[in-house]
Amino acid sequence: MPERSITPLILAALLLGTWLALRSIESPSVAPVTASSMPVLAPGMVPLVTGDEPIAAIFTKAGCSTCHTVPGISGADGRVGPPLVLATTGPARLNDPAYRGHAKTVHEYVIESVLEPGLFVVPGYPAGTMPIWYGAKLSALALEKIASYLERQGEVAPQ
Repeated sequence: MPERSITPLILAALLLGTWLALRSIESPSVAPVTASSMPVLAPGMVPLVTGDEPIAAIFTKAGCSTCHTVPGISGADGRVGPPLVLATTGPARLNDPAYRGHAKTVHEYVIESVLEPGLFVVPGYPAGTMPIWYGAKLSALALEKIASYLERQGEVAPQ
């Protein structure tokens, strides 16, 4: 039964992502990157990620490693965006008073954050830098795999 409730969410997310992607093409200045040290990803730089790729290739092709640290993904050591350790940080983000989204689970939060990155900007990170066109570059399967992977990733305890 839970699988049926996810399907409408994914469909709605894809439609919203496509709308946002089209909107950003019409007005590319919606989310300008002003700091010269921040990497810039343009839609033409990111190929369509189908979800048939291995998980590491999904993150690499999508460009996630340019801005984020992703546990278990070689080369994913970006510092512009927050580390993607959502098993650790996701619950606190969902409960943050500044969170304006509608997700109820970390899995839904990951999907929502990719499709509508402005709903919640992690404190300490720059607003407007997460591209809003990812919904047009990630298939539903790729987005589902990303969310499934990230909801299980937590901080590694220092040794």
